[in-house]
Amino acid sequence: MAKRRAFALALALIVPWCAADAQQNSPAIDRQPAVAGQFYPGDAGELRSMLKDLFSRAVPSKEIENIAAVISPHAGYVFSGGVAASVFSQLDPQRRYDNVFILGPSHHVGFEGASVYTAGNFITPLGTVQVNTQLGKELIRKSKTFVSRTDAHLSEHSVEVQIPFLQYRYGKNCLIVPIVVGAGFPATLRDIAAVLRPYFNDRNLFVISSDFSHYPPYADAIKADKATADAIVSRSPDALLRVMKSNAEAGIPNMATSLCGWPCVLTLLYMIQDDPHIHVQLIDYKNSGDASVGQKDQVVGYCAMVVSRTLEQKKESFNLNEKEKKDLLILARQTVEQQVKQKSVAVVDPAAFSKSLVTNCGAFVTLRKNGDLRGCIGRFDASEPLYAVVQKMAIASSSEDYRFPPVSPQEIDQIEIEISVLTPMRRITSIDEFQLGKHGIYIKKGDRAGTFLPQVAEETRWTKEEFLGHCAQDKAGIGWNGWKDAELYVYEALVFSEKDLHLR
Repeated sequence: MAKRRAFALALALIVPWCAADAQQNSPAIDRQPAVAGQFYPGDAGELRSMLKDLFSRAVPSKEIENIAAVISPHAGYVFSGGVAASVFSQLDPQRRYDNVFILGPSHHVGFEGASVYTAGNFITPLGTVQVNTQLGKELIRKSKTFVSRTDAHLSEHSVEVQIPFLQYRYGKNCLIVPIVVGAGFPATLRDIAAVLRPYFNDRNLFVISSDFSHYPPYADAIKADKATADAIVSRSPDALLRVMKSNAEAGIPNMATSLCGWPCVLTLLYMIQDDPHIHVQLIDYKNSGDASVGQKDQVVGYCAMVVSRTLEQKKESFNLNEKEKKDLLILARQTVEQQVKQKSVAVVDPAAFSKSLVTNCGAFVTLRKNGDLRGCIGRFDASEPLYAVVQKMAIASSSEDYRFPPVSPQEIDQIEIEISVLTPMRRITSIDEFQLGKHGIYIKKGDRAGTFLPQVAEETRWTKEEFLGHCAQDKAGIGWNGWKDAELYVYEALVFSEKDLHLR
């Protein structure tokens, strides 16, 4: 009974951070466990036994290559430990990372920025975990957004609860960079992401600590958490902010937040949003109502998510026949109409589609009204079936393109839909490899990126240099000549519209 009360307290402590008077002159000592015996067992043997049981019942490894980051919950292990074990089970125990960056939200100390623990190492019942204090101090030197507030770490559980999972998976072969994020403004989070982005490479791992919805009824949590997870999978910071706003305004009983660690998750999305080789997938989902000691009237949601990196992409021939093109256009039309008129998503049966349409592929959906652009959003990464990508991009292009207001019901009949199915991207080292009209271009420089689809060349009649200049200036925001020292990628697109196939 005492343990149950302790774990119940662990769940109750999962609340949005509140401002507190902070004492910055904390002694330079190893950080001792703050929530051992509450969120997880304080005895080493009991903790190992619990972790062994959690990993034995976790989602088995999907053998995902090149994992760059994970999103893991941070509640008491009796509630969220199974989901956390599912995400840590995806990590190769033989893999050796230079550093593991652990980003957790601040629940107790209010400040605007990111606090790196540089006073010493971290202690858990399983032993000492080495902190890369030198790297932490380097982050602080690089940006005023990063500070060393020991007080932000001393009572914080969001970072601490991740560490026993790393110890169980990697033993002592783990060097961590603990970061508590107290920022509440997207601009600050963009700054944090810019500083961390150079470390987001195949040598390091990022652990993003966050629970999902807080305190709605069981069924409402499932729906809200799915919307939040889908936004994260899209890699779009704006999509995540929109979903959080939508959830907050939906009148869901007792809903306190969609994502308590949203500053950490948003920081991650700012790091990966423009990288076409990054993929996000959901591994496991549960909420506290699924626990043996949980209640279903007010729950907290937990998602296990993996961010992976494609190091090389093989170029494969891909084509669609006329029926397959029509099937995609009809799906896009039905999706847009139902989204605009009924504010709901059309339910489709994957079994109704051909093998090509269930192949993972990137795609853009373009809307035109009287020949003028009315919306265009797409996805490069091939992490979902083509039909699903088309459906999601149809919704996005009709309601989420920041350049235009959402499509109204009165406009539906004036809208023409065009779909561009993309081949895998490949990097080029010379513009001689870029064929105007055949290739789309993707330009990336630092945290700025932009693209033009192949058909833009035909529509504008630009020269190759004009095509690159406009993309660099108008889309990537790096100036007319910015493409000259940027990363350049090309891809091809299979383009077809309702007009081409006589559907309008």
